[in-house]
Amino acid sequence: MHARPVGADWESMEPTPPHQQAAPWLAAAFSVHVFTACGAVCALLALLAAVGGNWTQMFAWLGVALIIDGIDGTFARRLRVADVLPHWSGDTLDLVVDYPTYVLVPAYAVAIGGVLPGPVALPLGLVIAVTGALYFADRRMKTSDSYFRGFPALWNAVAFYLFVLKPLPWFAALAIVVFAAATFAPIHFVHPIRVKRWHRLNVAASIAWAMLALLALARNLDPPMWASAALAALAVYFVIVGLLRGADPSLAQPR
Repeated sequence: MHARPVGADWESMEPTPPHQQAAPWLAAAFSVHVFTACGAVCALLALLAAVGGNWTQMFAWLGVALIIDGIDGTFARRLRVADVLPHWSGDTLDLVVDYPTYVLVPAYAVAIGGVLPGPVALPLGLVIAVTGALYFADRRMKTSDSYFRGFPALWNAVAFYLFVLKPLPWFAALAIVVFAAATFAPIHFVHPIRVKRWHRLNVAASIAWAMLALLALARNLDPPMWASAALAALAVYFVIVGLLRGADPSLAQPR
Protein backbone atom coordinates (compact mmCIF):
# COMPACT_ATOMS: atom_id res chain seq x y z
CA MET A 1 0.00 0.00 0.00
CA HIS A 2 2.54 2.56 1.14
CA ALA A 3 6.27 3.10 -0.02
CA ARG A 4 7.35 1.39 -3.22
CA PRO A 5 10.75 2.81 -4.32
CA VAL A 6 11.72 2.09 -7.89
CA GLY A 7 15.24 1.28 -9.02
CA ALA A 8 14.90 2.45 -12.59
CA ASP A 9 18.09 0.94 -14.00
CA TRP A 10 17.53 -2.44 -12.38
CA GLU A 11 13.87 -2.69 -13.35
CA SER A 12 14.58 -1.70 -16.94
CA MET A 13 16.50 -4.94 -17.44
CA GLU A 14 14.54 -7.54 -19.40
CA PRO A 15 14.09 -10.78 -17.42
CA THR A 16 13.88 -14.20 -18.98
CA PRO A 17 10.30 -14.89 -20.19
CA PRO A 18 8.35 -17.36 -18.03
CA HIS A 19 7.92 -19.97 -20.78
CA GLN A 20 11.70 -20.32 -21.06
CA GLN A 21 12.34 -20.99 -17.38
CA ALA A 22 9.00 -22.03 -15.89
CA ALA A 23 9.82 -23.67 -12.55
CA PRO A 24 12.57 -21.27 -11.40
CA TRP A 25 10.49 -18.33 -12.60
CA LEU A 26 7.43 -19.45 -10.67
CA ALA A 27 9.52 -20.10 -7.56
CA ALA A 28 11.16 -16.68 -7.77
CA ALA A 29 7.83 -14.96 -8.26
CA PHE A 30 6.21 -16.80 -5.38
CA SER A 31 9.17 -15.97 -3.14
CA VAL A 32 8.26 -12.31 -3.52
CA HIS A 33 4.82 -13.06 -2.07
CA VAL A 34 6.48 -14.98 0.75
CA PHE A 35 8.76 -12.01 1.35
CA THR A 36 5.75 -9.69 1.55
CA ALA A 37 4.00 -12.12 3.89
CA CYS A 38 6.99 -11.91 6.24
CA GLY A 39 5.58 -8.53 7.17
CA ALA A 40 2.87 -10.47 9.02
CA VAL A 41 5.61 -12.24 10.97
CA CYS A 42 6.95 -8.83 11.96
CA ALA A 43 3.44 -7.80 13.01
CA LEU A 44 3.12 -10.81 15.32
CA LEU A 45 6.58 -10.28 16.81
CA ALA A 46 5.78 -6.58 17.29
CA LEU A 47 2.52 -7.47 19.04
CA LEU A 48 4.26 -9.93 21.35
CA ALA A 49 6.80 -7.25 22.22
CA ALA A 50 3.98 -4.79 22.91
CA VAL A 51 2.17 -7.25 25.16
CA GLY A 52 5.40 -7.55 27.12
CA GLY A 53 5.75 -3.76 27.32
CA ASN A 54 8.94 -3.76 25.24
CA TRP A 55 8.11 -0.73 23.13
CA THR A 56 11.56 -0.37 21.60
CA GLN A 57 11.46 -3.93 20.32
CA MET A 58 7.94 -3.40 19.05
CA PHE A 59 8.95 -0.38 16.99
CA ALA A 60 12.03 -2.22 15.74
CA TRP A 61 9.82 -4.98 14.30
CA LEU A 62 7.44 -2.43 12.84
CA GLY A 63 10.49 -0.82 11.24
CA VAL A 64 11.51 -4.12 9.65
CA ALA A 65 7.95 -4.46 8.32
CA LEU A 66 8.22 -0.95 6.88
CA ILE A 67 11.41 -1.90 5.05
CA ILE A 68 9.75 -5.00 3.61
CA ASP A 69 6.80 -2.90 2.49
CA GLY A 70 9.18 -0.43 0.92
CA ILE A 71 11.09 -2.83 -1.30
CA ASP A 72 8.83 -5.78 -2.15
CA GLY A 73 7.12 -3.84 -4.93
CA THR A 74 10.45 -3.39 -6.69
CA PHE A 75 11.04 -7.15 -6.63
CA ALA A 76 7.48 -7.79 -7.81
CA ARG A 77 7.85 -5.52 -10.82
CA ARG A 78 11.27 -6.90 -11.70
CA LEU A 79 9.99 -10.48 -11.69
CA ARG A 80 6.59 -9.63 -13.21
CA VAL A 81 4.87 -11.39 -10.36
CA ALA A 82 1.39 -10.25 -11.38
CA ASP A 83 1.83 -11.86 -14.82
CA VAL A 84 3.55 -15.03 -13.63
CA LEU A 85 1.13 -15.68 -10.74
CA PRO A 86 -2.15 -14.11 -11.87
CA HIS A 87 -4.21 -16.03 -9.30
CA TRP A 88 -2.30 -14.49 -6.39
CA SER A 89 -3.05 -10.84 -5.61
CA GLY A 90 -0.07 -8.90 -4.39
CA ASP A 91 -2.31 -5.90 -3.70
CA THR A 92 -4.56 -7.95 -1.43
CA LEU A 93 -1.58 -9.47 0.34
CA ASP A 94 -0.19 -5.97 0.85
CA LEU A 95 -3.37 -4.80 2.54
CA VAL A 96 -3.58 -7.90 4.73
CA VAL A 97 -0.02 -7.34 5.97
CA ASP A 98 -0.18 -3.54 6.18
CA TYR A 99 -3.25 -3.36 8.41
CA PRO A 100 -1.67 -4.97 11.49
CA THR A 101 1.69 -3.23 11.04
CA TYR A 102 0.41 0.25 10.21
CA VAL A 103 -2.79 0.22 12.27
CA LEU A 104 -3.61 -2.63 14.64
CA VAL A 105 -0.35 -3.02 16.57
CA PRO A 106 0.09 0.77 16.91
CA ALA A 107 -3.53 1.03 18.08
CA TYR A 108 -2.82 -1.53 20.78
CA ALA A 109 0.33 0.33 21.80
CA VAL A 110 -1.32 3.71 22.21
CA ALA A 111 -4.30 2.14 24.00
CA ILE A 112 -2.22 0.51 26.75
CA GLY A 113 1.15 2.29 26.55
CA GLY A 114 0.36 5.12 28.93
CA VAL A 115 0.72 7.86 26.33
CA LEU A 116 -2.99 8.80 26.48
CA PRO A 117 -5.29 9.79 29.34
CA GLY A 118 -6.75 6.67 30.91
CA PRO A 119 -10.46 7.38 30.24
CA VAL A 120 -9.93 7.84 26.48
CA ALA A 121 -7.03 5.47 25.79
CA LEU A 122 -9.10 2.46 24.74
CA PRO A 123 -11.76 4.46 22.83
CA LEU A 124 -9.06 6.22 20.83
CA GLY A 125 -7.35 2.91 20.15
CA LEU A 126 -10.66 1.70 18.71
CA VAL A 127 -10.92 4.87 16.62
CA ILE A 128 -7.52 4.12 15.13
CA ALA A 129 -8.53 0.52 14.34
CA VAL A 130 -11.76 1.56 12.61
CA THR A 131 -10.50 4.58 10.66
CA GLY A 132 -7.44 2.66 9.52
CA ALA A 133 -9.58 -0.20 8.21
CA LEU A 134 -11.86 2.21 6.37
CA TYR A 135 -8.92 3.99 4.80
CA PHE A 136 -7.48 0.76 3.43
CA ALA A 137 -10.83 0.03 1.80
CA ASP A 138 -10.89 3.37 -0.05
CA ARG A 139 -10.03 2.77 -3.68
CA ARG A 140 -9.28 6.47 -4.10
CA MET A 141 -6.56 6.53 -1.45
CA LYS A 142 -3.95 7.70 -3.97
CA THR A 143 -4.06 10.46 -6.55
CA SER A 144 -2.77 10.07 -10.08
CA ASP A 145 0.40 11.93 -9.09
CA SER A 146 1.05 9.55 -6.15
CA TYR A 147 -0.10 11.70 -3.25
CA PHE A 148 -2.30 10.14 -0.57
CA ARG A 149 -5.84 11.43 -0.18
CA GLY A 150 -6.39 12.03 3.51
CA PHE A 151 -4.17 10.82 6.33
CA PRO A 152 -2.75 7.52 5.01
CA ALA A 153 -3.17 5.44 8.20
CA LEU A 154 0.45 5.91 9.24
CA TRP A 155 -0.45 5.11 12.82
CA ASN A 156 2.88 3.36 13.30
CA ALA A 157 4.55 6.73 12.78
CA VAL A 158 2.06 8.55 15.02
CA ALA A 159 2.60 6.02 17.81
CA PHE A 160 6.38 6.30 17.36
CA TYR A 161 6.22 10.06 17.80
CA LEU A 162 4.03 9.77 20.89
CA PHE A 163 6.46 7.36 22.54
CA VAL A 164 9.55 9.36 21.55
CA LEU A 165 8.37 12.95 22.07
CA LYS A 166 6.17 12.09 25.08
CA PRO A 167 3.73 15.00 24.78
CA LEU A 168 1.16 15.71 27.48
CA PRO A 169 -1.46 12.91 27.41
CA TRP A 170 -4.38 15.16 26.48
CA PHE A 171 -2.32 16.75 23.70
CA ALA A 172 -1.54 13.25 22.43
CA ALA A 173 -5.26 12.44 22.52
CA LEU A 174 -6.02 15.58 20.53
CA ALA A 175 -3.39 14.62 17.94
CA ILE A 176 -5.05 11.24 17.43
CA VAL A 177 -8.46 12.86 17.00
CA VAL A 178 -7.02 15.28 14.42
CA PHE A 179 -5.29 12.53 12.41
CA ALA A 180 -8.36 10.30 12.56
CA ALA A 181 -10.48 13.14 11.18
CA ALA A 182 -7.81 13.85 8.54
CA THR A 183 -8.31 10.32 7.23
CA PHE A 184 -11.49 11.53 5.54
CA ALA A 185 -10.50 15.15 4.90
CA PRO A 186 -9.98 16.53 1.36
CA ILE A 187 -6.28 17.10 1.96
CA HIS A 188 -3.15 15.38 0.69
CA PHE A 189 -0.12 13.71 2.21
CA VAL A 190 3.10 13.18 0.29
CA HIS A 191 4.50 9.82 -0.73
CA PRO A 192 8.18 10.67 -0.14
CA ILE A 193 9.49 8.28 -2.79
CA ARG A 194 6.95 8.34 -5.61
CA VAL A 195 5.93 11.99 -5.71
CA LYS A 196 8.03 13.75 -8.35
CA ARG A 197 7.76 17.26 -6.94
CA TRP A 198 10.81 17.98 -4.76
CA HIS A 199 11.72 14.31 -5.13
CA ARG A 200 15.38 14.61 -4.14
CA LEU A 201 14.58 16.71 -1.10
CA ASN A 202 11.84 14.28 -0.05
CA VAL A 203 14.16 11.30 -0.38
CA ALA A 204 16.89 13.09 1.57
CA ALA A 205 14.37 13.93 4.30
CA SER A 206 13.27 10.29 4.39
CA ILE A 207 16.85 9.10 4.82
CA ALA A 208 17.42 11.63 7.58
CA TRP A 209 14.22 10.48 9.29
CA ALA A 210 15.32 6.84 9.11
CA MET A 211 18.70 7.64 10.67
CA LEU A 212 17.07 9.62 13.48
CA ALA A 213 14.55 6.82 14.07
CA LEU A 214 17.41 4.33 14.39
CA LEU A 215 19.07 6.64 16.91
CA ALA A 216 15.84 6.80 18.89
CA LEU A 217 15.61 3.01 18.93
CA ALA A 218 19.25 2.72 19.97
CA ARG A 219 18.53 5.11 22.85
CA ASN A 220 15.47 3.11 23.97
CA LEU A 221 13.05 5.75 22.61
CA ASP A 222 14.80 8.49 24.56
CA PRO A 223 16.99 10.27 21.97
CA PRO A 224 18.86 13.53 22.59
CA MET A 225 16.81 16.71 22.49
CA TRP A 226 18.28 17.73 19.13
CA ALA A 227 17.22 14.41 17.59
CA SER A 228 13.69 14.74 18.92
CA ALA A 229 13.52 18.30 17.56
CA ALA A 230 14.77 17.12 14.17
CA LEU A 231 12.18 14.33 14.06
CA ALA A 232 9.46 16.84 14.86
CA ALA A 233 10.73 19.22 12.17
CA LEU A 234 10.75 16.46 9.57
CA ALA A 235 7.18 15.51 10.45
CA VAL A 236 6.11 19.12 9.94
CA TYR A 237 7.99 19.19 6.63
CA PHE A 238 6.20 16.11 5.27
CA VAL A 239 2.81 17.44 6.33
CA ILE A 240 3.45 20.82 4.69
CA VAL A 241 4.69 19.26 1.45
CA GLY A 242 1.45 17.30 1.20
CA LEU A 243 -0.76 20.27 2.00
CA LEU A 244 1.01 22.38 -0.63
CA ARG A 245 -0.34 20.13 -3.35
CA GLY A 246 -3.86 21.35 -2.70
CA ALA A 247 -2.70 24.96 -2.48
CA ASP A 248 -0.97 24.89 -5.89
CA PRO A 249 -3.48 25.28 -8.77
CA SER A 250 -0.97 23.78 -11.22
CA LEU A 251 -1.20 20.47 -9.33
CA ALA A 252 -4.96 20.39 -9.06
CA GLN A 253 -6.31 17.19 -10.62
CA PRO A 254 -9.65 15.40 -10.48
CA ARG A 255 -9.98 13.38 -7.31
